[in-house]
Amino acid sequence: MKGKLYLVPAPLGGAPEEVIPSYVFGQISHITHFAVEELRTARRYLSSIGFKGRIEGLNFYEINEHTTFQDAEQIIKVLLTGEDMALISEAGLPAVADPGANLVDLAHRHDVDVIPFVGPSSLMMALMSSGMNGQSFAFNGYLPVKPHERKAKIKELEKRSRNGKQSQIFIETPYRNDAMLADILEVCEASTRVCIAADITLPSAYIKTRRVQDWKQNRVTIGKRPCVFILMA
Repeated sequence: MKGKLYLVPAPLGGAPEEVIPSYVFGQISHITHFAVEELRTARRYLSSIGFKGRIEGLNFYEINEHTTFQDAEQIIKVLLTGEDMALISEAGLPAVADPGANLVDLAHRHDVDVIPFVGPSSLMMALMSSGMNGQSFAFNGYLPVKPHERKAKIKELEKRSRNGKQSQIFIETPYRNDAMLADILEVCEASTRVCIAADITLPSAYIKTRRVQDWKQNRVTIGKRPCVFILMA
């Protein structure tokens, strides 16, 4: 019999019991194998949800942006021996804007049951609170790092949004948040709406949707915090 792969959400910040249903913790209490994005964060998280004192007896497998498909194939062997495993992202839902998708793909290829649990998604929480189109939207991940390429991509997304009446969602590395906002305000039309959703689920959460012309009149500094941007032309 093959093991099951449990997809376990992690908090976006703060205490996990505030944003993740408590039943999730009970469902994974028997698991000793964990595929995680970052070892230190995962150990701290597991200690806070009932594994304190048992951490040294757990088995961890790193799965991050450097993990190859071949690496994931080695990890999946644990499930094929009959052991259950949990996949935990650094924050939010595993396998969504997350390198764990390869492991889930392999689980399906090997006919391993995949069990997802409810938890916070910064992308969906930003969209639902933006006032933008929740019927048609696209997540574009990270935009290019080079400024001229990033500006060109922003213009492309604005055009796509206008033509398809589609919300365009994207994210940025925290230390480039303010450069991203500056580029958006430079290249987008005055009437284009932009949502800034930072520190979602935290006491410091900031979620605002304004037109480009209004953002220019009320400039903000996002700073180095997790942030989701949504654009609607």
